Amino acid sequence: MAKSPPLPKPTAAELDLLRLIWPLGSATVKQVHEAAQKDRPDLAQATVLRLMQIMHAKGLLVRDESQRSHVYAPAQPQDSLRTGLLRDLIHKAYSGSGKDLVMAALRGHVSREERDEIRRLLDGDAP
Repeated sequence: MAKSPPLPKPTAAELDLLRLIWPLGSATVKQVHEAAQKDRPDLAQATVLRLMQIMHAKGLLVRDESQRSHVYAPAQPQDSLRTGLLRDLIHKAYSGSGKDLVMAALRGHVSREERDEIRRLLDGDAP
């Protein structure tokens, strides 16, 4: 059986744009730029365009070229990408141990509210 090619891994800047695109479902460069302006008013639309073109070439975005303004959409769902990135992190940084990752996260990286939610989830009481 042939092994499927590895899924592309986004850079930090690409992941920032994906976080804007996922809730939109699909968007033009202009729409993504407008969404990015809230946190990064200095970000040029040309920079967003170039980054989205690179992301398309890498396979992180799909592009509909049927209209004058190209419409981009994530090539994979948010959960799928996160799962792949997490799997890589567990493998590389924690020698494959999910428990070690969770223990590291719980040591100072989780708020009291998040810790309570995790506890309810582990107890089977979470929605």
